[in-house]
This record gives sequence, C-alpha cells and structure tokens, in this order.
Amino acid sequence: MKTLDKIPTGKIERAGKLVKTGVKVGGNYVKYYSKKLVNGDITREELDENNATDIYDSLKSLKGSALKVAQMLSMEKNLLPRAYVERFSLSQFSVPPLSAPLVRKTFKKYLGQYPEEVFDRFERDSINAASIGQVHKAWKDDKELAVKIQYPGVAESISSDLALVKPIAIRMFNLQGKDSEKYFKEVEDKLLEETDYILELRQSKEISEACKHIPNLDFPTYFEDLSSERILTMDWMHGMHLSEFSKTSFTPETGNMLGQTLWDFYMFQMHGLRRVHADPHPGNFLISQDHRLIAIDFGCIKEVPDEFYIPYFELARREVIEDEALFEVKLEALEILTPADSPEERKFFKELFRELLTLFTMPFNQESFDFGSDEFWGRIADISQRYSKDEHIRKMNGNRGSRHFLYINRTFFGLYNLLHDLKAKVEVNNYLQYMK
Repeated sequence: MKTLDKIPTGKIERAGKLVKTGVKVGGNYVKYYSKKLVNGDITREELDENNATDIYDSLKSLKGSALKVAQMLSMEKNLLPRAYVERFSLSQFSVPPLSAPLVRKTFKKYLGQYPEEVFDRFERDSINAASIGQVHKAWKDDKELAVKIQYPGVAESISSDLALVKPIAIRMFNLQGKDSEKYFKEVEDKLLEETDYILELRQSKEISEACKHIPNLDFPTYFEDLSSERILTMDWMHGMHLSEFSKTSFTPETGNMLGQTLWDFYMFQMHGLRRVHADPHPGNFLISQDHRLIAIDFGCIKEVPDEFYIPYFELARREVIEDEALFEVKLEALEILTPADSPEERKFFKELFRELLTLFTMPFNQESFDFGSDEFWGRIADISQRYSKDEHIRKMNGNRGSRHFLYINRTFFGLYNLLHDLKAKVEVNNYLQYMK
C-alpha cells in the first residue's frame, strides 16, 4: 500500500481537499442523470459506488477527525447505502500509513529518541492504519509489543475540520440555532480526548483492571515508560479482527459465548462503572485462536452522569413507555420534549420516540435475546428508512435530546451490530453476577 509522506494540516489546505471532492461528487451526479435520460431503468448503485469511493479517497488522505466521521458512518448499516458502508468500513483498520521517515520524525519529537533507539527491534511498516493513528510491531526484552503512533497534526485540526463539516451536518440532521452547539461541542471534546494518549493509557488501565473478572475477556498490558501524548505502547495481542472472524465458519455456541462476553462487558461498564467504551466498531476487538474476546482500544470513553443514566434506562422499561404521564416526564428530562415545542411537535415526537424506544429497548425487556434475528434487524432497517424519508420530520425543530445521546446511542447501536455479526443469543441479565 502507498505510504504518506505528508498529511494536510492547515485549514485552507484541508478545506481545499474537501472542495475538490465536492466537485467530483457533483460530476458523478451529472454522469448519472445523463445516463438516466438514455436508460430510465438505471439504478443508483453506480452513483453510490462512485461517490463513496471519491469521498473515502479524500478522507483517507486527510485522516484525523475527517476520517473518523467515515469510521462512525460505516457502523450505520441500516442508514447508508451498501456502497458507503463497505467503503467507509475500510477506515476501521486499513488506510494508507505514514512513511518510515515521518514515523521516525514523530517518534523523535514525542519520545525523544528514534524507534530503533527505544526498541530492540521495530518494524518500519505499520500493521494497521486507521483514522487517528497507526500501529507498528516492536520487540523489547523478549516482549512482543504494539506501538500506536498518532498522525501529525490530527489534534490541531479537529476544530477546523468540524467547522467544515458543521454546515453539512446542520442540513442533514435538521439542526437549528445556537442549541445545536452542544452536539458539536460533545463531538469535539471526545475527538480531542482520543488524541490524548496519556489519557487513553490511564483509561485503558482503569477499565482493564475493573473488568478483568469477566470471563473469556482479555486486555493488553500498557507500558507507561514507552508511551507519551502521541505514542502508546502495549502488549501485542494475537487474534483476528471481529469483522474478519464474523465472516468465518464458527459454531452457534462460539458466537453465543463471544456475544455473551461482549454484552456482559458493556453492561458491566454501563451499570457498574457508569463509564463505557463508546467506540464499539469491529476494529477495536480481536478474537483469539481459543475464542477469547480481546478489547484493544480505549481512546473513546463516555462518562454517564446520573441525570442522564436514570431517565434513559427508565425509558427502557415497558411500563414507563406505556404510562402516558410518566413517559412525558422522562422525555422532558432527556430534552426530547422541550418547553418551546408546539402542540403538534409534542404529539409528533411522543409518537415517534414511543415507536423507536419500543423497538430498540426490546433486548432489555426479555430474559434472553437473539441479536442474529433477521426479524429484529428487518424492523430496524424498515424504521430507519421510513423516518429518513419522512418529509414531516424536516418541518420540525431537529434539536432533540441531551448531548449524551450522541455517544450512548452510538455505543448501543454499535454493540447491537457486533452482536448481530456474531449471530449471538445472550442472557440479558447475566452481567449482574459480576456487579458484586
């Protein structure tokens, strides 16, 4: 794979890259509609494929928060056309890496020495390259290590990248006025945290220690003396990415066991620690040869405050959803219903969220749940498509919900997708035994 000797870091340079991509996408639409005039039966698949390729090619050279957006979108399997999901999923662990000279320069700047001076052996070619950093294999004192190196300029470009994305997001999600700032601030704060490897090292050690008693779950050991704010060193963990493993032939028993471990891990964090690994994409989990789950990335950890946690999980109870007065109170507590709502908006969003919550909280209202069920995922796909095309929603004020929804909903939707990939049936309350 071609390596990168330079990453655009200036606001003007990065904006120019995105503008060029916009021109390409516009050209794809012109080609599509020209062909449509000649052949009325032509589908959008070719257009989606061309657009997805051009957008991804632009984002992968920018890296950082721009590429992180693609990574997050790749998890939305029921919201995006298949071409976008397949192309953007490459951002999880397969993008053009930094060149060897740029790696050495980064090492010298942030660890004070070149990699060959720090380790007994250091592989100059990266093993995995993703949105914020890339991973190299190294050895020291007979230990096999994974060394994550952050791309230059990533932290400094987050604010300007989000400023470029903001107008598009406002149109896509129908956000209005200054109230939308809380969502952008939440994303910016989390992305900045992900670029702080000293914070990630501390979070990794804390979560690993707190969850080590959960069976069938492994974590790497982290090495503080070989890490800095832009370099993170840990044990090399042997295994297959969950996305690759899910395409192999494994028994239902293995899928259920791995799924139960994943579910217990997340429920323990959510209910026991009140802080959770909020980036559950397949590139952050490995499956070992003896079918153990390995969690390898703790850059994105979301704290869950009581003022959100309590009403959020009360709305997971069927009796609360069915109690009209109580339902309204909880929606207000979570900022889904606001004092500024018209009677029409209030009625519309109550009905909308009652349908959404009834579906998405189904797993919490059963003793066991089959995440491999085609019926469940068919209903999710149906409701996603229906509301994405609902013109009535476009007329409503789109600023809905607490800022905490962004990463908590992303966590659960990502978790559901991983469990679906494993075709797992889980015992919903099994995690309670690890809470003592």
